[in-house]
Amino acid sequence: MDDCTRAKLVLWADTYNDVRYFTEDPIAFPRRFAEGFRAGRNCLQDVEVAAVFAAHFAWGRRAMIVRDCGRLFDHMDWKPYDYVMKGEWKSDAVSIHRTVKWCDVAAICSRLKNIYEGSCTLEGLDIDGFRTRVYGQKSDLKAPGKKINMMRRWMVRNDGRVDLGLWKNSDPAELLIPLDVHVYDEAAALGLTARKQKDMTTVREITSAFNEIFPGDPCKGDFALFGYGVTGHNLE
Repeated sequence: MDDCTRAKLVLWADTYNDVRYFTEDPIAFPRRFAEGFRAGRNCLQDVEVAAVFAAHFAWGRRAMIVRDCGRLFDHMDWKPYDYVMKGEWKSDAVSIHRTVKWCDVAAICSRLKNIYEGSCTLEGLDIDGFRTRVYGQKSDLKAPGKKINMMRRWMVRNDGRVDLGLWKNSDPAELLIPLDVHVYDEAAALGLTARKQKDMTTVREITSAFNEIFPGDPCKGDFALFGYGVTGHNLE
């Protein structure tokens, strides 16, 4: 990577790591509960549950994601942890977000309740633990884990800007880039990976490249890729 491209990535990361670009974004929901947590109105578990579902819904158009997250938390009366622990979940085959049905939400709630009955936080779960124990998917160590890595970025990074920084026992240096098709295309165009597979090996390769630019905080590179997209891939 040439010095000009590196400098642009640093500039974009600094510019777009700003909450004003993420008001209509899935992170707005756990952020709302995080503000309540800091003010004493919400608990950490409210933030965690909100992050779990906001990340789960984070595919498709932003407006649709925000709309459907709002519908979900309205149904939870904006008390997501209480809703989970009460155990009276809406569970039918009606869609709440794209292919996600209310019965899928109820299944996640059930798994969360089981976890919270033995632990006060989700922080100790690794990526595969979230995949299997929260989202109910089969173990797959090769899967890129986009929504899980995004949620962990929200909860761990603590620069006081966009991300929430509430998981204090986790190291930002160990976070991985949330990889979807859009992020992969931009990372490949920038020469951060030459691999064709959109898998965990590619995630680690892109993360490693960003760790050279943002030592100890590779997921700051996520904002650089956002900037690359917003600016129309302009490297001039």
